[in-house]
Amino acid sequence: MAQLPEFLRTEVYHPLTVHFPIVLLLIATAFKVIALFVKREVWQLGGRILLAAGVIAAWAAIYTGDLADGIVSRQICDPTVLYSHEQFAYTVAWLFTAAAFVEGLSLTVRKLGGKWVSISIVLLMLAGSGFLTYVGHLGAKLVYQQAAGVYVPSKDCSEFEN
Repeated sequence: MAQLPEFLRTEVYHPLTVHFPIVLLLIATAFKVIALFVKREVWQLGGRILLAAGVIAAWAAIYTGDLADGIVSRQICDPTVLYSHEQFAYTVAWLFTAAAFVEGLSLTVRKLGGKWVSISIVLLMLAGSGFLTYVGHLGAKLVYQQAAGVYVPSKDCSEFEN
């Protein structure tokens, strides 16, 4: 009789962490877009906080993805999808990191504030959101087409019997 593997395996840490940056960064982008049109500080502040948390979460997701890569890359049929997923994930992290850097710079250097700086931050975040959507698509292809990091039960599911 087959035995179920432990749930907390190295390759499982990535899906446990990856959903935080997705939500945080997409909502941060929405807040910053709204802040361009609605002149209330709550949208700017909310966008700033979500952006900072999302950037930290994005780099954590990349770290756990790198951990999973060493295990998953040996188990999938088409590693080019994994490579693209990883490369575009770095693009996402760097775009949002750049947006956070410009945001921080605009807060510390008063001369850098203004509408054009806000627009450039939003453009970086919109580009990052587009890439983020594609990275998620590639991640879904890895999981649902190649069972990357997924335990596949036996045909008779005997490992689930008590």
